[in-house]
Amino acid sequence: MTSRTRHNLITDIPGIRVGNVRNVQQRTGVTALVFDRPVVASGSFLGGAPALRENALLEPEMLVDGIHAIVLSGGSTYGLDATAGVQAWLRGEFDALPTPEGQVRVPIVVQASLFDLVNGGDKDWGRYSPYAELGYQAAQTASHGPFKLGTEGAGTGATTATVRGGLGSASAITSSGHTVAALMVVNAVGTATVGDGPHFWSAPFEQDAEFGGLGFPPHLTADDLKLRMKPNYVAGTTIGVIATDATLTKAQAKRLAILAQDGVARGVFPAHLPQDGDAVFGIATGDAPAPASIEEWTEILHTATQVTARAIARGVYEASPLPGEPTRPTWQERFGRNTSHD
Repeated sequence: MTSRTRHNLITDIPGIRVGNVRNVQQRTGVTALVFDRPVVASGSFLGGAPALRENALLEPEMLVDGIHAIVLSGGSTYGLDATAGVQAWLRGEFDALPTPEGQVRVPIVVQASLFDLVNGGDKDWGRYSPYAELGYQAAQTASHGPFKLGTEGAGTGATTATVRGGLGSASAITSSGHTVAALMVVNAVGTATVGDGPHFWSAPFEQDAEFGGLGFPPHLTADDLKLRMKPNYVAGTTIGVIATDATLTKAQAKRLAILAQDGVARGVFPAHLPQDGDAVFGIATGDAPAPASIEEWTEILHTATQVTARAIARGVYEASPLPGEPTRPTWQERFGRNTSHD
């Protein structure tokens, strides 16, 4: 494993490209993760109302060994059209590759979508949704290296019960040298912040003041712990990807996704509600060796929980206003990037 520049993003793992496209007028968007070579993948889907595509093939007993891309989008089930656009782009890429006689290359793409249909955007898009084209554009623009967080890609129209949601990412390196990173889109029914204040539930895991450096409140009150949620007609979802450069089996990739769901529960309160569609894909690029011991493997899982919680807070912290936004403020608007609080 070689030394690499770290941007605290999922693209710190070689072989992962990220593309974000948004439509501000419609207040929605698409995020595409495209892989340089197929990755081992599985998933954990704990929300009560998930919007998913091709998730069944991710189970360890299924035939498919590797996938080519993951799509995250707004639009609820309409947004699942984005996979068609990503597949169309990948098919164009495959056409440039030699294909053994009698065989057909089929892009394997999985997707999770969040509900942003009542966020004030113009959803009168006509006969067909815009998501196939948005998916194509997201795949076309996917690249290695830094990308913007907050009100970008699938996080464009995202909200939480108290402030705007958004697209977040974070990464870490284990003591054995494996990189573990998350990309999360926060549109939760619940909250990413404690009570009505600025502190994040993810605060115990924060690194280098990446979401304000406020720490955790000195104590939690009964008011902090009471239920805060969106109106019952506004569904939510926290969706994303947890990745490592380690070499893993599909069963291990599923366990990785399960531990990332623990990170969802650390970063969002409450999580996994009936109205949520919480979904996490776990992937392994195989760029680094397999964990050499149960201790190394457990540390990868332990790190997965933490980077997922951090990515959730970063997505909310980095959110920006949209033109004509009706009611939901951003974290920055409510609390300010440099404001100190008791």
